[in-house]
Amino acid sequence: MRWSSLSAALFAAFAWPAHAQDDSEIKSIALRTHTLQQPYLDSDMSSRWFDFGGDTIIRTDSYIRLTSDRPSQTGWLFSRVPLTATNWEVEVEFKISGKNQLYGDGLAMWVTKQRGQFGPVFGQADQFEGLGLFIDTYKNNRPGVVFPYVMAMMGDGQTRYDKNTDGKDQELAGCSARGIRHSSVPTKLRLTYFQDKQLKLELQYKKEDEYQLCFDVENPPTIPNVAYLGFSAETGELSDNHDIISVKTKNLYQTPGSKGSSSSGSKNRGSNAKNKAKKQQSREGGSWTWFFMKMIFFIMVIGGAYVGWTAYRSKAKSHRF
Repeated sequence: MRWSSLSAALFAAFAWPAHAQDDSEIKSIALRTHTLQQPYLDSDMSSRWFDFGGDTIIRTDSYIRLTSDRPSQTGWLFSRVPLTATNWEVEVEFKISGKNQLYGDGLAMWVTKQRGQFGPVFGQADQFEGLGLFIDTYKNNRPGVVFPYVMAMMGDGQTRYDKNTDGKDQELAGCSARGIRHSSVPTKLRLTYFQDKQLKLELQYKKEDEYQLCFDVENPPTIPNVAYLGFSAETGELSDNHDIISVKTKNLYQTPGSKGSSSSGSKNRGSNAKNKAKKQQSREGGSWTWFFMKMIFFIMVIGGAYVGWTAYRSKAKSHRF
């Protein structure tokens, strides 16, 4: 047996498998200040956390209708307090519908410094600062793109949205969403943002409880730390109903360690501690098992090397006589 083979065997015996373990997990806290659900209004027929204006109509048992299926309407809905969370997720159920074969113009979601300012971009002001997410249902001039089209634009406060080209040059990311209007299932969007890391949009409109990835942008431009969550819609000569059904917003954060909520009381904390101890014991038990297995293998290798070396010496001696 050659010493190189013996060295390789010894290295294999003592090589400890390295596993990069990431015990961190994403947790969430619901943000009541940026959540909307039926009946939408408080007892005094106003909303504590949201303002609305324009042609918006609120039916407490059904929807918040930003525009009705009539020409030249605009409506908006904005949070009263800014969304200051660094990482967040917003899930919106909405509906776009109408009686006409030709329809427009579309629905927008905003996370911007500006709030409730009338303008030409789906009913809101141009040259905004922050994120605009547009569900554009009417195609102006964008060859090769199937509409409705969903796109994100990160405004810097100076750049204008070019409506004539449907924002082609201002697009950060986007996707076609044919069938999102008059879908047979509840239509939803889920927008996830991790500052300087990720901006991801998922859509539900083909099948219930099944989201389609629209885009996933790494290292996106930073959204202002003080920005308001809002929605708006616009109709021109063509029209549609643009409804918001519900809005659910969560603050996201990463925490290391075992699973389980840290805010569930001392009972859960005790249970989590026990689970953690069990996992630690299991890891330690596994480590000792590996150690003994490697020791046995090492002894076998040494034994095999000794037998081979003895046989070699005996054979060498026999050749001398």
